[in-house]
Amino acid sequence: MVWLQGLSVALLGAGTVMAISLNVNDLDSLKNAAATSAFNMMSNYTGNQTGQIPGKLPGTWWEGGAMFMTLIQYWYLTGDDSYNDAVTQGMYFQRGNDDYFPSNYSQYLGNDDQVFWGLAAMTAAELNYPEQSGMPSWLSLAQGVFNTQAARWDTTTCNGGLRWQIWPYQDGYSTKNAISNGGFFQLAARLARYTNNETYTQWAEKVWDWSGTTPLLKESEWTIADTTNVNAQCQDHGDIQWTYNYGTYLSGAAYMYNLTDGAEKWKEGIDGLMNTTLREFFPSEYGGMVMSETACEGLMNCDRNQDCFKGFLSSWFAFMTTIVPYTYSEIIPRLQGSAVAAAKQCTGGANQTLCGRRWYQDTWDGTTSLEEAMSATSVFTSNLIIHQKNAAPFTHSTGGTSQSNPSAGTSDPKSSSSIATRPITAGDRAGASILTISFIGAWIGFVGWAIAGG
Repeated sequence: MVWLQGLSVALLGAGTVMAISLNVNDLDSLKNAAATSAFNMMSNYTGNQTGQIPGKLPGTWWEGGAMFMTLIQYWYLTGDDSYNDAVTQGMYFQRGNDDYFPSNYSQYLGNDDQVFWGLAAMTAAELNYPEQSGMPSWLSLAQGVFNTQAARWDTTTCNGGLRWQIWPYQDGYSTKNAISNGGFFQLAARLARYTNNETYTQWAEKVWDWSGTTPLLKESEWTIADTTNVNAQCQDHGDIQWTYNYGTYLSGAAYMYNLTDGAEKWKEGIDGLMNTTLREFFPSEYGGMVMSETACEGLMNCDRNQDCFKGFLSSWFAFMTTIVPYTYSEIIPRLQGSAVAAAKQCTGGANQTLCGRRWYQDTWDGTTSLEEAMSATSVFTSNLIIHQKNAAPFTHSTGGTSQSNPSAGTSDPKSSSSIATRPITAGDRAGASILTISFIGAWIGFVGWAIAGG
């Protein structure tokens, strides 16, 4: 459906003044809104141009994976393949040694950076996004990320958990944070559901249970702390509340709920985190139906990373309704309310379609960025889930075609260590890599583990 992009190009090129007009109950209206915001987002992307780096955005690496994840969902729910060439090019170019740990950036990456590319690959696998002949499967790329992160599971401090940063010389190496561990949990849960491989199920259980021993997942209150520190034995807490932290744990719990046919553990987690999410990020002062990044929008001091977060919660919420159907009645009205509000906010720039960050504000707030367009694209696209029959993410047993490679990524000496493989058992206690630095940008450790079967 290239015409959707063409329509946006024509309108913009003609200098037509147009706000994003949205009727959330109309399929074409939703598609047009999503196409307009996607076009605005991709107008900031140059990685597919001659001489540029595919998949790389200026000043950030992880956001490329987030953007492609957004566009894969956009393709699946709109049918518009206008950006598929750019997505495919960037996703393959940045794959590193089939683990999304490319050597050009590996010296400064965090676990959270890498996992977003893994989640993008997992999304491609679950939605049967086209694969190129001769290239690794999307599923295997997600498995490569999982393998390298599982090898970094650090039992030398706090009895487990992933550190925020990978290398000891990085600021934040002493931190274990919600998005790194929540992202790893979500990836494991999605791999478990897709492959029905018990190893991934065990890891998802392990990450969730470990998180519950720390403030990163406080089950007594169903709150998620952003950070905790190994120097405090992971009992201190940075309490800034972010949408994507809740979204990643909620999404992982939803996949586990679906996999286990509604096990009480996962229902309890979903219900608890959902209640906090709706209370915290859909403020009653704005009617309770419009999503807000409450930690930074009030003072208008969100950074570019934080401007992405609402889009992730939007898309994870949308697919959650397909695998945990009882959440539909709570989620869909809020996705619809957020989309209507976002469309009113998207009136910036000469063409009056650029989106700001405060969806609850009826007039443009004066900000615009690729990240704000990304979040708007996600919330518009997510509302298409109600028009999509059989929209639940595929698995190997329900039509998923991406092929498994359980050992993907394990041969990369730079990703975590030189990895010696052995079967993982239910009692696996794989330790963290033992780190030494011979020079900045390189270190060697070891940890033994592997996956049996795919």
